[in-house]
Amino acid sequence: MSSSAVQLAAKIKLGWNIGNTLEATGGETAWGNPKVTKALIDLVKANGFNAIRIPCSWNQNLANTTTAQIKADWLARVKEVVQYCVDNDMYVLVNIHWDGGWLENNCTNAKKVENNAKQKAFWEQIATSLRDFDEHLLFASANEPNVDDATQMDVLNSYHQTFIDAVRSTGGKNAYRTLVVQGPSTDIEKTNKLMTTLPTDKVANRLMAEVHFYPYQFTLMTKDETWGKMFYYWGAGNHSTTDTAHNPTWGEEADIDKFFLLMKNQFVDKGIPVILGEFGAIKRTNLTGNDLTLHLKSRADFLKYVVKSSKLNGLIPFYWDAGNLGVNTMSLFDRSNNTVYDAQALTGLLDGLK
Repeated sequence: MSSSAVQLAAKIKLGWNIGNTLEATGGETAWGNPKVTKALIDLVKANGFNAIRIPCSWNQNLANTTTAQIKADWLARVKEVVQYCVDNDMYVLVNIHWDGGWLENNCTNAKKVENNAKQKAFWEQIATSLRDFDEHLLFASANEPNVDDATQMDVLNSYHQTFIDAVRSTGGKNAYRTLVVQGPSTDIEKTNKLMTTLPTDKVANRLMAEVHFYPYQFTLMTKDETWGKMFYYWGAGNHSTTDTAHNPTWGEEADIDKFFLLMKNQFVDKGIPVILGEFGAIKRTNLTGNDLTLHLKSRADFLKYVVKSSKLNGLIPFYWDAGNLGVNTMSLFDRSNNTVYDAQALTGLLDGLK
């Protein structure tokens, strides 16, 4: 457990999310993905990643809703998946994900006392169950907590403080484990504006911050709106001459550098590493011919640039992979047979490290 957060950050090259799986409402396979296997983690490691983010739900896996006691078999299952990663010498980030929204949608004074009690109970159990893992394991307080103003930010900071205190109270290796706290809505601009202080930790140099990055019109938007259109293309040299309506007007190289520099100045330069916990872009399978070719090149170039700019600004990139294949997929791997599904996107990510 000897590495500081900064030393640990230097060891994490590129991360991958087991999305839509251990956080799925209804159970691990409820959103169409198979159960996580050691073979899947081996595949991810073999293709250039050395870190895994495991989005987890806990609130749906309670043995006792009054005491917030988590089912023993669920704690054991999460531990099993963490072990797959650690056995591969990979770094692992375990969080409380959306989890029905009990925390994410309730950064309010009305819910503050109730949610801090649940946050404390959950993290005491999670941390105790996973206490014996070494510094390869990191804990993250939340996922994308919805916060819009300073009042809500104060509530979120109380949730983060409860998380830190709960983990530290379990002792053992958790007394020194690196912990990750999320910015408001994990939005870079909101984080820059509202997250002006971090919770206190009795252990020095063991905190990281987390933001996510999805410039919406290019990465997630699925239909044109009156206020703006989808962006199919991205980056220098990749604008369409025939489908100009879907060329980007923002969110390209200069904007990425600007956003990531905000996090460098705010946290990284002060010894607080920043996890870019999620990023990605959907593959727009409605396109054909030259438009599709240009879109796929744009997407690979976007992924490459996000990784490259992350590394230059001291951010640690974790690609979001939702798994189940289909329309607008972000998947890199086919989890049904443990093969590479999107070599072009994968190559883009890896090229960003060079």
